[in-house]
Amino acid sequence: MARRAVMTLFSAPTDPWSHRARLVLAEKGIAIDVVSADAGKLPEDLLDLNPYHSLPTLVDRDLVLYDSRVIIDYLDERFPHPPLMPIDPVTRAQFRVALYRVERDWYGMAHDIQADPHGKTAAQSRRVLGEAIAASAEVFKAKPFFLSDEFSLVDASIAPILWRLRHYGIELPPQAAPIVKYMNTVFSRPAFRASLTEAERSMRY
Repeated sequence: MARRAVMTLFSAPTDPWSHRARLVLAEKGIAIDVVSADAGKLPEDLLDLNPYHSLPTLVDRDLVLYDSRVIIDYLDERFPHPPLMPIDPVTRAQFRVALYRVERDWYGMAHDIQADPHGKTAAQSRRVLGEAIAASAEVFKAKPFFLSDEFSLVDASIAPILWRLRHYGIELPPQAAPIVKYMNTVFSRPAFRASLTEAERSMRY
């Protein structure tokens, strides 16, 4: 198999894991070959590269990364401007904890909803996810972005889930107004608009 000359991201057109990788690429203005792939029909070269046959998968010459968190961390370090994580070690650790919780809770429930949208598990996850997001309204009220004045990897991870709320059948209550304001701020960013696939655009419009 020939080695790819440019960095390549194999990305699913609708899942939030691939979306957050595309969002980080857009925020940093990184020129990359994005290959749209469906989980049920992966390209042959991806099957050879990734033992888990999962998306997203990033290929940078001889380096192959196949976990969305590892991918966005790598992109932030490989292309340090603009930085998407704070320099201060304490704040950085707080952001990493926030990332862990978002991945474990929000992404875990998103997985359940997408795996079987009409099943009992999805219904429960839909309710719990909506309540968990609404309960965090005060956190979103504090700063323009998540606990920060600047866009970060946490925002790049939160935004794909919030974009899909309507698609998941989740309506936020009136007390979630700070979250709606945050969504409007993030969704209007040129990088966010550039990160969307056609399928993702149709989730809200």
